[in-house]
Parts: sequence; C-alpha cells; structure tokens
Amino acid sequence: MNKLPLNWWPSPAKLNLFLHINGRYENGYHQLQSLFQILDYGDELAFDINSSDKITLGDPIAGVADVDNLIIKAALLLKETALKQSTPDILSQGLGCHIHLRKCLPMGGGIGGGSSNAATTLLVLNKLWDCHLSDTKLATLGLTLGADVPIFIQGKTAFAEGVGEKLEPVSLPAKTYLVLFPDSHVSTAEIFSLPNLPRNTAKINFSDYSFANTHNDCQELVCERDPNVAKALHWLLEYAPSRMTGTGSCVFAMFDHRQEALNVQALLPKGSTSFVANGVNTSLLHSQIQAQVY
Repeated sequence: MNKLPLNWWPSPAKLNLFLHINGRYENGYHQLQSLFQILDYGDELAFDINSSDKITLGDPIAGVADVDNLIIKAALLLKETALKQSTPDILSQGLGCHIHLRKCLPMGGGIGGGSSNAATTLLVLNKLWDCHLSDTKLATLGLTLGADVPIFIQGKTAFAEGVGEKLEPVSLPAKTYLVLFPDSHVSTAEIFSLPNLPRNTAKINFSDYSFANTHNDCQELVCERDPNVAKALHWLLEYAPSRMTGTGSCVFAMFDHRQEALNVQALLPKGSTSFVANGVNTSLLHSQIQAQVY
C-alpha cells in the first residue's frame, strides 16, 4: 500500500455554459447537448490511508448523513469493486481511509460539488489503494453515483450529448467567471418533469458553438419559479454575458480578464455568496495526479 504524506487534492467546480434539450428518449430521459467548463476553483479532499478496513469522514457536512454522502459512497463502491478483483495486493491489505474535506462550493448550486467530491475520491483512492482501475471503469462506477461524476473523472472541459454521458474533450479560450449563488436550491427532477419545459431545440455541432448562439432551456422556467435566481441573473446581466448553469441555481458571468470579474464581484450586495474562477481545459486534479510520484 502507498504511504504518502497527507496531501490535499482538488475537487473542482464546473459550469454548464449552455444546456439545450433536443428531445426525449422512449425511456423518459432527456436528450441533451451541453458544454461542461471545468474551473480552477473548488473543494479539497485529503485521504489518510490506513489498514483499519473502515471508511470515515473527518469533516461531515451539516445535514448530510455519512451514509448519504457521495464521498463515503464513492469510497465504499471503489473498495467493493477492488475486492472483487481478488488480486493478491488488494486482498492482503485492509482498505481503510480517513477522509478530510475542505468545503468551499455551495451545495445545491448546480456546479457539481458533490459529484466532483465523488470523482476525486474515486481517482485518488484508486491510486493510493493500488486498485489499478482504468478511468473508463471509474467513470462507469461514478455514473451510478451521479450523472455529472464522469465529467470530473475525465477531467476535461467537454462537449456533451446524449443524456450527458457522451463527452468530447474540447479546448476553449481562456475566460474568467464570476459565479453567484442565490441561496436557492433547485430540484433537477422537478424542472425536467415540467410539461412546459422546452424539448425541441435543434442540435448543433461544436464547431458552430458560440456563447451568443446558445442558451439554457431551463433558465426561463427556473427564473419564473425562483425570484432569487431571477434577481441574481438580472444583476449579473448588467455587467457581462451571463447565464444560469444547468438547472441552477448558480448563475455566472463571463469575462475576458480576471480583474474585470473581481471588480464586479466587489459590487455585489453585502452577504452575497460568490467566487471568481478561471476556466481550464484540464482539471487541476488531473494535473496533480499526473505530477505525483507513487
């Protein structure tokens, strides 16, 4: 088993720069197109590997039982999968871990906090426990935990199709984003169940993408139902091209230069929850994993 100093590993946020709903499959799932932008800002996780055979979390999230926490679920799922491999190096060790969490991302904002936490757990413990599972296998495991987990396993800004599972890594020009959390929680299932949700947006090719010629099919309905989201978006639109991410509730504004984003952030109403982050084409987690010597 690897014995490394306790390191902190990034668990980055993401934005959906657009969300088009193209139709519906026979099984009821929606046919989507989106563009996942990975950010250089997020939570951090540390993994204290031990032979106790137990998975524990040192920094529980208020209101979330460990049994429901995606970090614990991801670690247990990886452990179960690794033990089924029955390789001598796995069976000879107790796959225990005490996990630490530095939580920065707001919960329920649609920026992938929980999914990113699960992906970081799968990727890092796969290395530290010597499980030797491929990223493809990890993405398959991650999909059982949440639809957004595979994008963080892949770790690349990506054009998404299907139900969001078909990911094509892409490179985007450098942009800075001001992300504003309006202190609202939007139910994705509820939004996708609404009869008046647009479901006939024409498909586009990524080569034709621009922020200006795309939109978010969920944005109007969420804003109608949630005045906090509508107010936050209206405020940002005064300063820069802005949009809701995914089904919400976070909204974001796009800037060419970081200082511009910081200047607008300084004008936010007192008590607002926000952060400024750069878009990156490769997750900082993946860069750190590749740089780490095992």
